[in-house]
Amino acid sequence: MESAHPSRGAVRFGVFEVDLRAGELRKRGVKIKLQDQPFQILQILLERSGEVVTREEIRGRIWPADTFVDFDQGLNNAIKRLRESLSDSPDNPRFIETIPRRGYRFIGMTGSSTPGRMRSLAVLPLENLSHDPQQEYFAEGLTEALITTLAKIGELRVVSRTSAMLYKNVRKPLREIARELEVDAIVEGTVLLAGHRVRITAQLIDAAKETHLWAESYERDLRDVLALQSELAQAIARKVRVKIAPQEQALLAQPHPVDPEAYEAYLKGRYHWNRRSGEALPKAVQYFQQAIAKDPTFAAAYSGLADCLSVLGYWGLVPPDEGCGKAKELAHKALEMDHSLAEAHASLAFATMFYDFDFVTAEREFERSIELNPRYGTAHLWFGLSLGFIGRYEEGFTEVKRAVRLDPHPITFQILGSILFFAARRCNQAVEQLEKALVADVSLAQAHSMLGLTYAYLSKHEHGIAHARKAEATICSAVRCGRTLRRSGKGK
Repeated sequence: MESAHPSRGAVRFGVFEVDLRAGELRKRGVKIKLQDQPFQILQILLERSGEVVTREEIRGRIWPADTFVDFDQGLNNAIKRLRESLSDSPDNPRFIETIPRRGYRFIGMTGSSTPGRMRSLAVLPLENLSHDPQQEYFAEGLTEALITTLAKIGELRVVSRTSAMLYKNVRKPLREIARELEVDAIVEGTVLLAGHRVRITAQLIDAAKETHLWAESYERDLRDVLALQSELAQAIARKVRVKIAPQEQALLAQPHPVDPEAYEAYLKGRYHWNRRSGEALPKAVQYFQQAIAKDPTFAAAYSGLADCLSVLGYWGLVPPDEGCGKAKELAHKALEMDHSLAEAHASLAFATMFYDFDFVTAEREFERSIELNPRYGTAHLWFGLSLGFIGRYEEGFTEVKRAVRLDPHPITFQILGSILFFAARRCNQAVEQLEKALVADVSLAQAHSMLGLTYAYLSKHEHGIAHARKAEATICSAVRCGRTLRRSGKGK
């Protein structure tokens, strides 16, 4: 992708060229009409390509302090016109990315101001060198943990765990994978767990040139694995030449030693949580509880357990007190230990929403979670669901679309389909999203249930009945698991 420094008067990205001296935007050499304010915003974003430019900074550059214009409306309209000129989408941006409640970032060029700087990468599933299927949870868990750690770096766009996991055991040229994921660089590597020692090898690859930029091997005691993840993430950030803001540096520098058995149990909990089924969630509950028993200071384990219990309660598989009620307590404990844990704020928000129906507190906690980690897809997903429940459908739809972009999990498509149906009776679009959910997970009862309802609304009764029956069969199986969980006392 050709580019030039903005100070030289011309900037090229994709099929577009910006002539800064003439104040013109061209597409394949043809001038595109663009009003003054949208062009000024484009110029500001290009000057800071790859960096977040806050709404306040844009206001200070373009809108005088004594203006009587509604700034928010004016900026939103200007951004909308700019995106239309670039044929860009706020939900799947190629050029201008919205940073919720902060500002915007230009993502359409690689390194316009710093040669070699990369803006986006994908961490491919780490290979399990033990080849023991019983250790797959560990390789998958470390892959997710590295993605989560790298995602704390605001200048770097990191492909979600869900998207990256699609390439597990897939043999494709790295250039092709990078093109499909629209990233500049690829991280791949291996992991080997032997007793309480873990060895990770990682290499960073320039996707366009398919050349190795960096490779390193790390071996640590398992209790130091959190610090290892931080060290690895910072090494990658240095090699792709992105800036780490002071507050991001503080988040990366926080890891403390963790009990090895607690960490293994936590990764098993995350492994089953990611499956989101009625059979998997009770297993996740047990592993998160094991992690807490081994290390009562492990804040992330409390948050993971809270999410499992909240969802089990939301699905009606455990009583409210054992579900969202208990989840609230766990989320509060997690935040007492680590108030900067974005996941715990989202856990508290979700539990509060369904246990107390306190949507004001839930909104505040969701916003805090997103402020701490703008790329935490679950927070956007649940926030969108919350907004939908109180009738703020358009805002809810926007949040869920962000969640789809950040983490296209089957549950995300299912909730998007539900909002499309309930908010606007956009049935055909709802069916499309619900079918996507079932392509990824055919056992997803909620998607079958919503499809049954949607097809019934469309008078396609045979389809509706078929999906309703599939939902019933899946729910009955989940209820049996829920009863087993309650009898064993694991949900208490």
